[in-house]
Formats: sequence, C-alpha cells, structure tokens
Amino acid sequence: MANLEITLKRSVIGRPQNQKDTVQALGLRKINSTVVKPANEAIVGMVKTISHLVDVKEV
Repeated sequence: MANLEITLKRSVIGRPQNQKDTVQALGLRKINSTVVKPANEAIVGMVKTISHLVDVKEV
C-alpha cells in the first residue's frame, strides 16, 4: 500500500470549520508542514475535502 505525503500550502484562516478540523485531524499545524499518511479511503476522503489547501505526493 502506498503512502501520501501531504503538505499544507494555504492558510486555514477564513475557511469553514469542517476544513479547519480536517487539517488538524491530519496533523498539519503550520503552512509548509508535512505529514506522511497511508493511502486508505479515510485519508483520501480527507484530502479531497481540503484539496485546494494542500499538495499531495505519493511516496
């Protein structure tokens, strides 16, 4: 199973609460912070919710 490298590229200021919660649940704190998560259905769904705020690479 592949992993996803998720990097927060845009601020969550002024975003809806569900997007802020999703960013926090992924473990992203500051702009340019990066986490590596498994590419399962739950994580892919979370990434789709905030796709306009993050960059994703398959590792």
